[in-house]
Amino acid sequence: MDHLLLLILGIFLSTLGSVNIKGNISTIHSYNRRKVKEEDVPKYGRAVGTGTLVIGVSLILSYLVTFWNTDAIDYIVLPALVVSLAFILYGQIKYNHGIF
Repeated sequence: MDHLLLLILGIFLSTLGSVNIKGNISTIHSYNRRKVKEEDVPKYGRAVGTGTLVIGVSLILSYLVTFWNTDAIDYIVLPALVVSLAFILYGQIKYNHGIF
């Protein structure tokens, strides 16, 4: 129960990522999506949503792994953060034409 926050945050981020993948980008800050063209909204949502979903799933997996080995959390979360940030930055730079 010490790592219950990992599970709660993981479920929240996974849900948020799924919503973004489906094309609803209203959950993304307005300054991060203001330059996205209407025809690029689904692509942008998929890129950012995939990154968010990867973070959420890694947190859920980390919670499950804590039952056997708490040291393995770093080996799950850190690579997932790198991959997910790559997806998010790709979406931001390609479809929003910059980070902000």
